[in-house]
Order: sequence, then C-alpha cells, then structure tokens
Amino acid sequence: MGSVALGDVTRLLSDSLGLIPEEARVVRQHRPAGGGGKGRESPLQILFVTSEIADFVKVGGLGDVSSALPRALAAHHDIRVLVPAYREMIASDHEIKPVGTLPGFAGLPACEIGEITCHDGLIIYVLLCPELYEREGNPYCDDMGIGWDDNDIRFGRLALAAAEIASGHAGIDWRPQLLHLNDWPTALAAGYLHWRDEPTPCVFTIHNLAYQGTYDPSRRQALGIPEEALTIDGLEFHGNLSFLKAGIVYSSRITTVSATYAREITTPEFGCGLEGLLASKAEEGRLVGIPNGIDDSWDPRTDTHLAQAFATNDWRGKRANADYVRKIFGLAVNNGPLFAVVSRLVHQKGLDMTIGVAESIVRAGGQIVFIGRGELPVENALCNLAARFPGSIGVNIGFDEGEARCMYAGSDFLLMPSRFEPCGLSQMYAQRFGSLPIAHRTGGLADTIEDGVTGFLFDDMTLSSYMHAIQRALTVFQATDLFYAMRRAAMAGRYHWRQSIEPYTQLYRQVLSEQVLSEQVVNEAIHDDVDSNVGKVMRATP
Repeated sequence: MGSVALGDVTRLLSDSLGLIPEEARVVRQHRPAGGGGKGRESPLQILFVTSEIADFVKVGGLGDVSSALPRALAAHHDIRVLVPAYREMIASDHEIKPVGTLPGFAGLPACEIGEITCHDGLIIYVLLCPELYEREGNPYCDDMGIGWDDNDIRFGRLALAAAEIASGHAGIDWRPQLLHLNDWPTALAAGYLHWRDEPTPCVFTIHNLAYQGTYDPSRRQALGIPEEALTIDGLEFHGNLSFLKAGIVYSSRITTVSATYAREITTPEFGCGLEGLLASKAEEGRLVGIPNGIDDSWDPRTDTHLAQAFATNDWRGKRANADYVRKIFGLAVNNGPLFAVVSRLVHQKGLDMTIGVAESIVRAGGQIVFIGRGELPVENALCNLAARFPGSIGVNIGFDEGEARCMYAGSDFLLMPSRFEPCGLSQMYAQRFGSLPIAHRTGGLADTIEDGVTGFLFDDMTLSSYMHAIQRALTVFQATDLFYAMRRAAMAGRYHWRQSIEPYTQLYRQVLSEQVLSEQVVNEAIHDDVDSNVGKVMRATP
C-alpha cells in the first residue's frame, strides 16, 4: 500500500468533519483547567467584567458589587476585573501598565488594555479608548442624565474585549477559564464567544432586569453581530436587538442577586417581557439566585467616615452621627425619629411614595434626609418637598460616600419602598449601622429583612400599606426597649460577601465541568470520525 502525505490526510479529515485544520486544532487543544480530576479544587481563573467599580466610579449597587465580590473570591481564585478606562481612572494615582492591544472590528474601534494593581493586589484590566470612555458624566449618561447616543458601541467594545481576552487574542499573558458578566453592558460578550465558536463559558448576573440595552436592529453591522442572530432564539426582542437577551441566551448560567428576585423575574409582573425565556432557563436549572453581601468596611466600630464610631449598645455614638446629619442637612435640633433615603432617584425606588407620606412623618415629629441623584423630575420633586418643610426635610442632589455612611449611622429608619429590588444593599448597610429599614416586601428586601425583628415590611405598593409600616415603626420607636432590641438584632448583620464565595465557586466549577464533558463528547466524535475516515483514506489509496 502506498504512503499518504500527512497534509492530505488532514485536509480530507477536515473536509469530512466540516472543520478547517485550525479549528480542529483548537477543539483538540483547548481544555479549561480546574474542571475535574486532581485539579478540581485548584484556583480558577475568572475574568469579572463590569461597567463600573466603586474603587473609581460608582453609579449604583453594581459598583459596590464589582469592588467587593472579586475581592472576596480572590482569597480562593485568580480573579481579575475588566472595566472601561473612564476619566476617573486616568486621573487616579494608580499606575496603568500597558499589557495588550485589540484591533478594530466592524464599527468598534481599536483600543489598548492597561493593567492596574490595587493596593490589596486585585488586578484590574482597563479598556483604554479615550474617544469612548474619557467623558464628563457617569458611565452611562452625560451631566444632564441623558444616555450617550453611542452606548451600544461603548459597551459593545467592552463586551468584545472580554471575549478577545477569553480567546487569548488580546496579547495578555493570562487567560480566563470563565467569564463572569454583569448586566446588559457586558452581556454581548457571551454572544461574541458563541458566534466565534470559542469555548470559554460565561456566567451572566442580572442585577436589574429593567435595564436591557435595546437598540435598533440597524446597529447590527456596526456591532459585528451576524444577521442570523437577530431571531427570537437570539437577540431579537420586540423588533430590536437586546444586549441583555444575549447574556441570557448564550451564557451557561444566569444568576440574579437574590432568591426571591430569581423567582419574580419568571413572572409577567417582574419579567419585563423576558419571563418566558427566564422561566425556561429556571426549568433547565440554569437560573439561580445568589444574594449579595457587604464587606468589612461596613463596621460602625471602625468606619473612619463617621462623625463618631460606635458599637452595639453605644447609642450616644449613634446620636452623635444623628446630630451631625441634622447639621449638614440644615435640620432643626430634634429628639424625634430621623428617617433616611440613600438611593438612586428613579421611579423604581418609589420616591413618589415617600413624598406622599412625608407630611405625615413630619407631623408625627419625624425628619427625613435624602441623598442621591437620578431622574430630573424626581430630583425637582424632592427639592420642592424640602422647600415645603424647611428644618424637617433635607435633600442633597448628588452623592458623597462619607455623608451616606453618616446617614446610615445617624438615622433611626431607612425608607426603601422600591417597586422591585433585585437585591438591594442599602438595607444591609442600614441594618449594620443600627438603622431599621422600612421596605416593600419584594426581591432581596424580602430575603434580608425580618419583619418586626430587623426592620419593617409592607406588602402592597400603596400609600396606605406603606404608611401602616411607618406607623408600626413609630410605635416601636416609642417603646424604647423593643426599639433597641431590634437595633441590636439588625446590627448582628449576617449578610456578608463571605457567604457568596462557596455558592459562586460551586457554580463556576459546575459550569467548567459541563464544558469539559461537552468537549469530551466532541472529541470522542472527532476521534470516531478520524478512525473511520483514516480507514477510508487508506483503503482508497493504491
């Protein structure tokens, strides 16, 4: 029997299998480590992709999560963060070391990747593209609160960078086994990996389903999205393309930030039009709720932001913070209850409800302080409210971390009548600092507040239901022993990021084990075809 050139065999096998030689090589060689066997308990390499991080820029709870969760996981894994290089990062005193470059693709510009090593060792990759990210305003909007017209390009570029790092095409001497994506600005990464037949799996966390990143389908080409992806089984959503749907469709697992919210988003009331898709993921066991937590900086005994540090039962220290808050908000000296609102000023947060009960609180001898920014009509309504009740209601349109912490520390109650709340962090911060939350029984609020023990919950999103909870709180405020007992229970604070390490680790390992199993099935099929086709080639050779 005559000999056959190796190249000819490779070509014939590739044709038979529908693979080009390079694709066959990738299928054979790519193996995520840590997925099974002796390496199962070894540290995993994870890229945490986010649009904000509290170290540099924070708009909401995602910024806190992106700073705290990777740090909690870093005790067990090699986890790194990818975030756009906003002007705050460029202006910081952190050295940015160039580590990679990425070419342009479709309408997405070329960019560079820099590396920041934080003081505690956390590595942050920053996407350097001045024309996209170095702007006034916040990551999503200009100074007037208007979203950037090119947000699809800005966050498409972030998502593609994550996919390119995962596939080893960014020039970085490090490659993740898994991407952890967060909310719609990062969700398209799962799609890019799928469309390029890259095997790196994704875990996609929905922090708020209401923000979906939907764009006109005419943007498809600029984003480099293949035409076949714009179907009901892909990114198409009511005639538009949806970034968030890409994360749901193409990720191996979808997580939310509380168990209750994971159930809620499979219903029409909370599913934002995606309840059917999410219900199917839940039925497949691919949708889970893992609660957020808070980190060790939220300790009233050591927090340097406070007017006076204090411990459990040190109510004089708490009073010192209340006096400070009243002073900076221009409130009158008062022995009545102090209510706080620390929130994005948007419809979701139920600020209209608090405006509706404000007069009753003031008439009962209470005072209210607000801090936050958001929708202009809500901001204006709060400023008008403060003008109606000078000395009793104070408003700060903006955000200052120190002031916010003093508000948690100085207030008796936190008002949080959210229409929906995937997890919520404010109620955890408040409880840790001895402020009892008054909240709507929804999402993470229902999971983290024990009604009548660590706070007060109301069921119906009505003024009467909300006011009834506030009246319960005012009654407890007068019953000093019960009030202090509830404070102590709230300050015991069992919600910490440490509780999330094991659930996320188990989830990551499960996803990677499934990936290894899937590749083994593919390889077995390839080897079977190789054996069969080699036999055919050899028999056909004279």
